[in-house]
Amino acid sequence: MSSSPPVIHHPAFRAEMPAGHRFPMDKFSRLATVLEGEGVPGPDGFARPEFIDVDTLRLAHAEDYVRGVIELSLPADVVRRIGMPNTDSVATRARAATGGTLLAARLALEHGIACNTAGGSHHASAESGAGFCVFNDVAVAARRLLAEGAIGQALVVDLDVHQGDGTARIFEDDPSVFTFSMHAEKNFPHRKATSDLDVELADGTDDRTYLEKLEAILPALLGSVRPDIVFFNAGVDPHADDKLGRLSLTDDGLGRREAYVLGACLSLEIPVVGVIGGGYDADIDRLAARHAILHRTAKSLYSR
Repeated sequence: MSSSPPVIHHPAFRAEMPAGHRFPMDKFSRLATVLEGEGVPGPDGFARPEFIDVDTLRLAHAEDYVRGVIELSLPADVVRRIGMPNTDSVATRARAATGGTLLAARLALEHGIACNTAGGSHHASAESGAGFCVFNDVAVAARRLLAEGAIGQALVVDLDVHQGDGTARIFEDDPSVFTFSMHAEKNFPHRKATSDLDVELADGTDDRTYLEKLEAILPALLGSVRPDIVFFNAGVDPHADDKLGRLSLTDDGLGRREAYVLGACLSLEIPVVGVIGGGYDADIDRLAARHAILHRTAKSLYSR
């Protein structure tokens, strides 16, 4: 048995973007390089996903929206809302990342834990993308597993600094997926959705306050929801140095957060899927190292 949990990566996670675009697309390839250099994926290397198929995308997204992304025919207002160009490279990336989260979910059911090196596109709703999110990978993966009967109940633990509004809207009438989002109160999106549980944090929230809130919520939530799988959005944008965050977590705080969430799931033998979520820093090396905390922590806790 490998001493490393599965880590999913595909070169297509990095799309070609216009020069000067503010989304840090290079972080995906840099994260993979960092993890390989540290031996985090183990001797077998990364697990490589298939591109998600159209029928599976339609489990969470409207058919005309899926077609618009893939056929490069999205209306201009939707393209503006997404904040990325409607190109083949971006569409391919979205399909690869969503396939990565689905593969991570399947491998988590088998191994107890698995992490994608992309994913967490939680602003995408059924009808449209938004906020750098094209397809909602967690929603698509959850719906696929539910449709197959592989799971009966999922829990989304979304700790990105921004509310998981798209995920909340997709599952607002679906009790088989419980959505929990803990985010900065005054950050994007300005019009919040209603998750099953929302915790809004004041600007400048530090490690201690953040972790105290999380520790007061998560054990009871795992006990009451009793999920067959947990999707953990480990966005690093709550970090004090993040360009789009408003909170004040440190690298140590993020590491303790990851250890707490993953450890809580593993202690109850609940399969857990890690996706990287948001992170915005002009220094790609620093940002990639921050995202790698999730995968390093998963490896340190893995003992199957």
